[in-house]
Amino acid sequence: MHDDRSLVEARLKRVLDERVRPAVYPESVPLEVAVWHAPGEPVPVAEGLAAEPEPIEVGARWGAPWGTSWFRVTGTVPEAWAGRTVEAILDLGFDENMPGFQCEGLVYRPDGTPVKGLNPRNQWVRIGAPAEGGEQVRLHVEAASNPVILDYHPFLPTQLGDKETAGSDPQYTLTRMELSVFDETVWQLVIDLEVLGELMAELPVESARRWEILRAVDEALDALDLQDVNATATEARSRLTDVLATPAAPSAHRISALGHAHIDSAWLWPLRETVRKVARTTSNMTALLDDEPEFVFAMSQAQQWAWVRDHRPEVWARVKKAVADGRFVPAGGMWVESDTNMPGSEAMARQFVHGKRFFLDEFGIENDEAWLPDTFGFAAGLPQIIKAAGSKYLLTQKISWSQTNKFPHHTFRWEGIDGTRIFTHFPPVDTYNCSMKGGEIAHAARNFKDKGVARHSLAPTGWGDGGGGTTREMVAKAARLRDLEGSATVTWETPRAFFEKAAAEYPEPPVWVGELYLELHRATLTSQARTKQGNRRSEHLLREAELWAATAAVRTGFPYPYEDLDRIWKTVLLHQFHDILPGSSIAWVHREARQTYERVAGELNAIIEAAQHALAGAGDTPLVFNAAPHTRAGVPAGGARTPAGQDRTALTVRAAGGHVLDNGLLRVEIDARGLVVSAYDIEADRETVAPGRAANLLQLHPDFPNMWDAWDVDAFYRNTVTDLTDADEVAPDGDGVRIVRTFGASRVTQVLSLAPGERRLVVDTEVDWHETEKFLKLAFPLDVHAIRYASETQFGHFHRPTHTNTSWEAAKFEACNHRFVHLEEPGWGVAIVNDSTYGHDVTRTVRTDGDGGTTTTVRVSLLRAPRFPDPETDQGVHRFRHALVPGAGIGDAVREGWRINVPERRLSGAGEVVPLVTCDQDAVVVTAVKLADDGSGDVVVRFHEAFGGRARATLTAGFEVAGVAVTDLLERPLADAAAPRARDGRIALRLRPFELVTLRLRRA
Repeated sequence: MHDDRSLVEARLKRVLDERVRPAVYPESVPLEVAVWHAPGEPVPVAEGLAAEPEPIEVGARWGAPWGTSWFRVTGTVPEAWAGRTVEAILDLGFDENMPGFQCEGLVYRPDGTPVKGLNPRNQWVRIGAPAEGGEQVRLHVEAASNPVILDYHPFLPTQLGDKETAGSDPQYTLTRMELSVFDETVWQLVIDLEVLGELMAELPVESARRWEILRAVDEALDALDLQDVNATATEARSRLTDVLATPAAPSAHRISALGHAHIDSAWLWPLRETVRKVARTTSNMTALLDDEPEFVFAMSQAQQWAWVRDHRPEVWARVKKAVADGRFVPAGGMWVESDTNMPGSEAMARQFVHGKRFFLDEFGIENDEAWLPDTFGFAAGLPQIIKAAGSKYLLTQKISWSQTNKFPHHTFRWEGIDGTRIFTHFPPVDTYNCSMKGGEIAHAARNFKDKGVARHSLAPTGWGDGGGGTTREMVAKAARLRDLEGSATVTWETPRAFFEKAAAEYPEPPVWVGELYLELHRATLTSQARTKQGNRRSEHLLREAELWAATAAVRTGFPYPYEDLDRIWKTVLLHQFHDILPGSSIAWVHREARQTYERVAGELNAIIEAAQHALAGAGDTPLVFNAAPHTRAGVPAGGARTPAGQDRTALTVRAAGGHVLDNGLLRVEIDARGLVVSAYDIEADRETVAPGRAANLLQLHPDFPNMWDAWDVDAFYRNTVTDLTDADEVAPDGDGVRIVRTFGASRVTQVLSLAPGERRLVVDTEVDWHETEKFLKLAFPLDVHAIRYASETQFGHFHRPTHTNTSWEAAKFEACNHRFVHLEEPGWGVAIVNDSTYGHDVTRTVRTDGDGGTTTTVRVSLLRAPRFPDPETDQGVHRFRHALVPGAGIGDAVREGWRINVPERRLSGAGEVVPLVTCDQDAVVVTAVKLADDGSGDVVVRFHEAFGGRARATLTAGFEVAGVAVTDLLERPLADAAAPRARDGRIALRLRPFELVTLRLRRA
């Protein structure tokens, strides 16, 4: 025996690389290959199979960017191979270091039956086991020549991210097309040696087990004839039998392995390519399930299941059978693995409604878990949404990517804004693409932070993003790790089985309160402003469409557009995927997203207008429709009335230069630079703008993060700032003031206005943006002493500190809000509301002159200009609307946030439209009024307490109510909820802080 460990390890590596792995396929013969390049977009399978290909040789270049090539491979199994296992090796030109980020293929038989996917770590197709000899082989490969966009570092701008700019140069070289003998004994020896070698490397130097493995490996290599590996592989394996049979310690960490293939619904490829990635992966996994009886595979994202059903029925049939067998498991219960910071309240709820309903309708399966391994942080409102959907667990992984602070738990209860707690796990293996390497398994055991009180963790196992999912090698490694001394134990289990075991062994885990903030990828709150704007506006248009269509259906018999609303909701939910809404996809994805949002807006506006005309009736009485959940200018929420007359705001010249806006409630001074130097609350006798400072200040920063251009903004960006104070024009504009600025290659036009009777300064900003690697902010320095501030999240708001006492607080230098942020001193506060932005920062400084008070500055993030993965990110014209609301309590912030996002609609009709549902308490915000999804005609009302306190309210239905049920998000009655009674259509409510409630009202 060699007593030098490094010598044995070096020997093992070389023997594996140069002798054993090549001997897995000891004999090969070439296949004949022909190819047909599909013109334009992918064609149906039948067309690809019927096309007449032309010969192509191994070594030839193929595949224009984003093209599809149909390869036909033919050959004959040699007679001499009878009785042996034969496989085709089809290498399209793979780089094995990048599974999922390059070319891929799906293999078909001549009759159109899918066989399996081809990927960098999965290039084989079984022909015979055993072969008879003389078989004719004919396979077809639908190959996608997706260009390599991601080379990790450096991130270089590329035009390959859109088919319109990618060119036509071939991307790949056809590398290997052969029939080969597969020597299973040698393959098993490779797995034996890999498992033991990887385990040995993780054991302590002084460990007797390490030396035992080292001796066995050394003896196995001695038994191997390097000139005839195939003849001596059995003997070499025999030297490893005992060391592989030694059982794990009873105290060993226990890993539940789960087949997994995280597939981004769009990212460095367009949506249409994800449809095919999912088909390839599901073909692979159903084939592997047939071969491996203990293997279990889970797939999330109902949208991806629907794509297989709708686009690949031949694959869907295999998937349905595997689901029925209990081994291909629907996971997560969401329409997509969405971002959870930016989607609004109803959208986040509908992710679960549509996701869970799909799995229930298709398979009768109820998901217990939310499955979000790759999402960029989690909003504090999510726990009660998970619970309201009928689920009770959450899995994530991404929090382990945080750059500053290491999260203190792997298994815990996560408490949301209303007190709901969800049992949560993020795997200590620190990857959702585990490959069963010894280093990964050992890291999971060492890293697990809940040792001593818990022993279970999960390992999602398989290559994602079109890398093909779990491989047979991973399954073989897991079999050896099932009960192996020195290692954690590994067992294939479903998500439900894992969570039930984990929850049972750890009944009182620690509690984490508030958001799960990811200390990374903060710029995703700002990148691709048009995508974010399209999402926000689509969410509110959907709410309006449901509200007015339901009201019109009950009042006039208007045909409620069930199918259209269902389809549009799913489209909007799809685009909330965690690389679309966050702005981190290629140009093609965002170009299509803009087009989709325009189409969605057109459809929804048509539904809204038709419903409102049905409600208004014939006539010439001017009407204002108010879809916001609060009364506005005398118009009730959800109704329409004739507008009241209004006074005008006074616009005068400011003595020191500039202009003054005054409506009797606010007096706003705009100086000659177009900056707001005073926003005076007349009633409170209180100045809003910090002394010596100016609001409406545009600030420009350089923006070149260390990595992940579209994703990241690093704290050092603040080190350099340019205040944009030079104005080309400051002039009256109707009742407001117009300001024009130019900087770099860009131009900003703003209009500041003060509505009569409102304590709200509106800032309309148009930016013609042509900067590169810059970050544009809009600053409001406020004369408010506040150590915390509120930002809206789903079904409520969440407080963050304005100070940086700890590294946890300092790391939140860019955060998410929905419609408002709010700061206050006791008795007086300020809100800043927006119509389409999410990213912001809040800082506080102590003034060194004057009264020595505190300035708290809120800055809205407007635009960025990263060059990867979309080199033209956000170039062009953008329009934003914000409002500064002095004297605002939290209720004012909630109300003004809704108002700026849901503008009034005006048309003429017969007269007043009475709301379908009203609530007499502003703290109770109605987020949805709709007809029940099952077509029963019941009215569904969803609402929540929005101020953060207890609320008593009366909900009044404008129709006769025959019964009331409290339901979950899927509109199913809750057995443990006492149904409130309706008396004359009035329903008495009592709500806890931020409590979310869904009522189903049966019409008489």
